[in-house]
Amino acid sequence: MIRIVKTDATQPDFIKLVAFLDAELAKRDGEEHSFYDQFNKLNHIKHVLLVYEEGFPIACGAIKELEPNVMEVKRMYVTPQKRGEGIASKVLSALESWSRDLGYQKCVLETGKRQPEAIALYAKNGYRIIPNYGQYAGIENSVCFKKDLLGCV
Repeated sequence: MIRIVKTDATQPDFIKLVAFLDAELAKRDGEEHSFYDQFNKLNHIKHVLLVYEEGFPIACGAIKELEPNVMEVKRMYVTPQKRGEGIASKVLSALESWSRDLGYQKCVLETGKRQPEAIALYAKNGYRIIPNYGQYAGIENSVCFKKDLLGCV
C-alpha cells in the first residue's frame, strides 16, 4: 500500500529522489541539462508530495506558484522499478487537488521532448499543450502543458 505525504523541499527523502531525477535528466538532456537545471532549484518550492511504499520513498512531485491563480508542477519522479503502476498519475492528481485547496485555478508544467513517458502522462491526465511559457519560450526541446482545475474533482 502506498502513502502520500505532504511536506516541503527540505525533506531528505525528497532531496534524494530529486538527485535520482536530475541524474536521469542529465543523461537524457546531455549538454542542454545545465540550461534546465537552473530552473529546478529547490529553494522556492514549498509544496512537495512524497510517496512511500512499505516505508521507502518511491515517488515525488511538487508545485510552486508561477503567477496568481497558476501553480507550476515541478520535480515529478517515480523510481524506475515502480514505473507503470499508475503512481505518477496519483501524484499528479494529488498535486492538482492541493493546488485547488490553495485557491489556484490552473496548473502548468514544462517537460522535454526527450521524455515521451512524461508527455504521455500529462496528455492522459487532461493536460493540453500550450505555447512555451517564460524561460522555455523558444526552447526547441521543451513542451509546455496546462490544465484548468476549475470543474475538475
